[in-house]
Amino acid sequence: MKIDILTLFPESFAPFRESIISRAQKAGTIEINITNIRDFSRDKHKKCDDAPFGGGAGMLMSVQPIYDAVKSVLTKNSKVIFPTPAGKVYTSKIAQNLAKQEHLIFICGHYEGIDERLIQLFDAEELSIGDYVLTGGEIPAMVIVDSLLRFVPGVLSEGSLSEESFSNGLLEYPQYTRPQVFEGLAVPEVLVSGNHAEIAKWRKQASIEKTKKNRPDLLKGGEHED
Repeated sequence: MKIDILTLFPESFAPFRESIISRAQKAGTIEINITNIRDFSRDKHKKCDDAPFGGGAGMLMSVQPIYDAVKSVLTKNSKVIFPTPAGKVYTSKIAQNLAKQEHLIFICGHYEGIDERLIQLFDAEELSIGDYVLTGGEIPAMVIVDSLLRFVPGVLSEGSLSEESFSNGLLEYPQYTRPQVFEGLAVPEVLVSGNHAEIAKWRKQASIEKTKKNRPDLLKGGEHED
């Protein structure tokens, strides 16, 4: 899979040079390119913002630099993503679908966003990581890229996704490691019993209980609802 990220702040993506994503890039499983939108500005000062038509607070990212930046990496197999609070809410299912794409292009907005015509011209999919507003599109782009790459074959070890949160409509069960007792709190006895059938049963019930507590909306009308 190839991913191109268009941004005014390329240095924001330093975390992609670390850990699992870094290893996947070195192995050739994925390719991530970071492009500075400012490099495509035709303004002598590399200006990339302008006042919106109709007035209003703040500035809007200029059309031309973004358009030219997208065109520089666009192919017939590209899918363009624009992270925005006005988009549809990003989910694990969307992540899995994006992971099947050959080439993704992310436009990282700033100021008051981007010109609507860019979304129309590139048929960009608008995605929101939650009902709140951030100062720019870099963090949402990182969130989306990090999560979808987990579904790309070869990025994670086989089987590591099977019991994660949302994989079966539930949140993941609580996890424990050594020591067995810490600050007076003990690991549930069943987890050290060696009885794998009972451990699986405990984990399923613990997942249901955690989902009821933290995300009851996931259980409404579902197979796990009492």
